[in-house]
Amino acid sequence: MQLNDIKLAIIGLGYVGLPLAVEFGRRRSVTGFDINQKRIDELKAGTDFTLETTSEELQAAAHLRYTTQIDDLRECNCYVVTVPTPIDEHKQPDLTPLVKASETVGKVLKKGDIVIYESTVYPGATEEDCVPVLEKVSGLKFNQDFFCGYSPERINPGDKEHRVTNIKKVTSGSTPEIAVLVDALYNEIITAGTHKAESIKVAEAAKVIENTQRDLNIALINELALIFNRMGIDTEAVLRAAGSKWNFLPFRPGLVGGHCIGVDPYYLTHKAQAIGYHPEIILAGRRLNDSMGAYVVSQLVKGMLKRRIQVEGAKVLVMGLTFKENCPDLRNTRVVDIVAELKEYNCDVDVYDPWASTAEAQHEYGITPVEAPQAGSYDGIILAVAHHQFKDMGAQAIRALGKSDSVIYDLKYVLTADESDMRL
Repeated sequence: MQLNDIKLAIIGLGYVGLPLAVEFGRRRSVTGFDINQKRIDELKAGTDFTLETTSEELQAAAHLRYTTQIDDLRECNCYVVTVPTPIDEHKQPDLTPLVKASETVGKVLKKGDIVIYESTVYPGATEEDCVPVLEKVSGLKFNQDFFCGYSPERINPGDKEHRVTNIKKVTSGSTPEIAVLVDALYNEIITAGTHKAESIKVAEAAKVIENTQRDLNIALINELALIFNRMGIDTEAVLRAAGSKWNFLPFRPGLVGGHCIGVDPYYLTHKAQAIGYHPEIILAGRRLNDSMGAYVVSQLVKGMLKRRIQVEGAKVLVMGLTFKENCPDLRNTRVVDIVAELKEYNCDVDVYDPWASTAEAQHEYGITPVEAPQAGSYDGIILAVAHHQFKDMGAQAIRALGKSDSVIYDLKYVLTADESDMRL
């Protein structure tokens, strides 16, 4: 197959797949496939609920068509799989979406076709978990009848500066010839260039350690925050001082959620344990980061008790629900840990987030965000996400939401040290 012969399909039109489909759709014929009919209808109408693409960008992708029909994929010969790879309630990799997507592709796979995976996995998953599904469903032989590539996604939801085209892309293929073709394909849209990895496993491993490294860095800062809080030292002040050195990394403490940093390390540790190695440092970092929601609530409760506020039955406002600021993405948000912990104290909790979808919050977490918080009615306020709307409100307006003796806990440094009562 030559580059000009590629007839492209993108399987999964979420935060990762849609921007990719849109960029390719500016230049070549692309079939965008998703199992969610509502999603397809919205995209056809020019609306992207993820806000990763604008209506103008959708319109500019003149060669992109959307479908939920498997038969529409039969004319394609190169399939890019961009479905999510979450973890289950036991912190184990859940490959169900990946397996189902592989089954879908397997039904239309033909001799000479290429399947490229972008989903984050542990090293070996493409060839050990996905390829057997493709072979079984299609009846074809890997690296003889069909081929594979792996090019891990590097989407940063809500980031309008670092986008799919200007982030360097790692590519790989199951044979040297396919690796060159996959690399050439991505170079059509990636202005930042590509890095052709030596193998699919190298590319898989590179992706999974990118976010594991960030997770551990944040875990270190979180642990430092716990220590400095006990010492009565302002963590943000310490980080600003240390940050004056040229090579100090600018990480900040907080909750670690989302589709990448709070998930990807578990894919690596799962594979490590499967081959007989127990990864102590990675799992220690995960445990610490996963405990931060409970720690924040314990600190708020202590602050309330010092003001003789009865905790049981207290009304608490949690400002923010998405996993990061200025983004509607609710995947694996750890703000839910704060909400759950507050309810363990029998607090009456309101969640307010102008970015979050009420229907999605209800469906995923059983949480119904309030349309607007009631002024003067809260015993405690937790600033959990640094949305620009909250920053724009300012300290006076945020404090006005609480009662006269309420406690404001600023988890994200939205306010200055003297404007909040407590912070991480």
